[in-house]
Amino acid sequence: MTLNAAAEEVVLAAIAKELKVATAESLTAGMVASALATVPGASGTLQGGVVSYQNDVKSSLLGVDADLLERNGAVDPDVARQMAAGARRALNADVGVATTGAAGPEPHGGKAVGTVFVGIATEGGSRAVEFRFDGDRAEIRQQACAAALAELRRAVADQPRSTK
Repeated sequence: MTLNAAAEEVVLAAIAKELKVATAESLTAGMVASALATVPGASGTLQGGVVSYQNDVKSSLLGVDADLLERNGAVDPDVARQMAAGARRALNADVGVATTGAAGPEPHGGKAVGTVFVGIATEGGSRAVEFRFDGDRAEIRQQACAAALAELRRAVADQPRSTK
C-alpha cells in the first residue's frame, strides 16, 4: 500500500469516528504528519505534529522523562510511548503516534541502523512496536513512516467514536 493510500485510510477512519490525531516524530521529521495532510479533509482529524529531533525537545515539549533519555537514549520503546502520549496531551488529541529510530548511516546510541520504534497513545494507554528495516537512510525513513501509518490505522480502528 502506498503512503498516500495508507494516510487516506487513517484520515477517513478517524473522521468517521470523530477522532483527533497528533504526531510526534524524530527520525521521520514530519513525514507522518505530512502524509496525513496530503489527504483532502485531513483538517477534520489532524490536530498537528511535533518534530522532536533533539532529546531536549522530546523532554521539554513532549514530557519524555529526561532520565530515561539519558539512560536508554532516544531509540527506545518507552521513549516512543512517552512521545506519543506527549503529542496526544500537548495537541489535545484522541490518538497520538510517534516515531523514533536509527536511520543511519551510523548506529544511534548503540542501536543498529534500521531499528525503529513506533509509539501509539490513546485514552486507554500507550504501547510501542519495534521494527527492523533494511535500506539506506531514505528507505528506512519511508518504511518507518509507513509503519507509523499502519499502527495509527490499527489504533483508530480500535477506538470507539469520540464523545468529545
